[in-house]
Amino acid sequence: MQEIIFDDIGSYPLPEWVSKEWIQNAFKTRAEDEKLFSVINDAFQQKIDAGVDVPTYPQYQDMNEQFLKVIRDSDCTEGPFDVKLECARIEELEAIETVAKAYKEKFGETLKVRICVTGPTELYLKEFGGTRYADIYSLLAKSINKFVLNSMKSAKHFKIATVSIDEPSIGLNPELSFDENDIISAFSEASRAASKWGADVEIHLHSPLYYHYACETPTINVIGVESAANPSYLKLIDKKMLDDTDSFLRLGIARTDIFSLAGILNEKYCTNIWKDQQYMPEIVSELETPDVIAKRLKQAYRSFGSQIKYVGPDCGLGSWPTQKIAFTLLSNVAQGIKNFRENL
Repeated sequence: MQEIIFDDIGSYPLPEWVSKEWIQNAFKTRAEDEKLFSVINDAFQQKIDAGVDVPTYPQYQDMNEQFLKVIRDSDCTEGPFDVKLECARIEELEAIETVAKAYKEKFGETLKVRICVTGPTELYLKEFGGTRYADIYSLLAKSINKFVLNSMKSAKHFKIATVSIDEPSIGLNPELSFDENDIISAFSEASRAASKWGADVEIHLHSPLYYHYACETPTINVIGVESAANPSYLKLIDKKMLDDTDSFLRLGIARTDIFSLAGILNEKYCTNIWKDQQYMPEIVSELETPDVIAKRLKQAYRSFGSQIKYVGPDCGLGSWPTQKIAFTLLSNVAQGIKNFRENL
């Protein structure tokens, strides 16, 4: 049996004493790095403590602006949309060096980390909508590749084992004007460095409708499917296509659609659990339990077996109400995977 790796998508709740406004300003001004890095490190450590094998740094920035603010800066570009390598930094990776160093000293091994970059399609749609400029699309892909390359070259105390390209609009946004060849070419450009440096390259889609674009990209080897909330998505995946293209799956085995989960409890108790929070813990004690999570993985494994390489929550946990409940969900996933392995 191939090892099944537990990763997470990235976003995570802020501690109760930190506002979204403060964190945005802290990233913008970099005037309070000690506090900012402490917030990032505390959340990152929680993911490790919950049992995530390959954790992603906590994403507290807007997924588009994190990259576009650099790409738009004329001091940081060689030309329009062509970022300079030295400017292509993921700031959170600087912060987690502290946790990674402590991990290395404690366990005697290098921490494996997953990074998430916003895909060229998503960035393009944010800037240009449905207007088609293939040359700019390609430049954005090359710039994203530089963010990955710089991150891999700069990592001191951790190893970037997984690089995820986040493309939520593909299969969902009707404005998308690029054809299959354009998209595969952009995917190839964006994932070139990650593949060359030996990382698994994962595509994170919110709809698997066009997952074959990623299968047909030689530098992408893992297809992410949000299959916990949408088990029917797995019916769209062709095992033969995965085999023919040497592709694996990253499956969601825990739901992260917090508003739908809250709705179940609202109906059960005839209340609004966002105001009456006494019932909120039931999301992880009654709904998304280790047994439920293990059952999902077992069902998926019956269909795909060793084609499953990564599992974890469907999406990020940034909209969840507290760090405590998010931590419990991650812990439940770790226990669910353990239960699955023991009963296999």
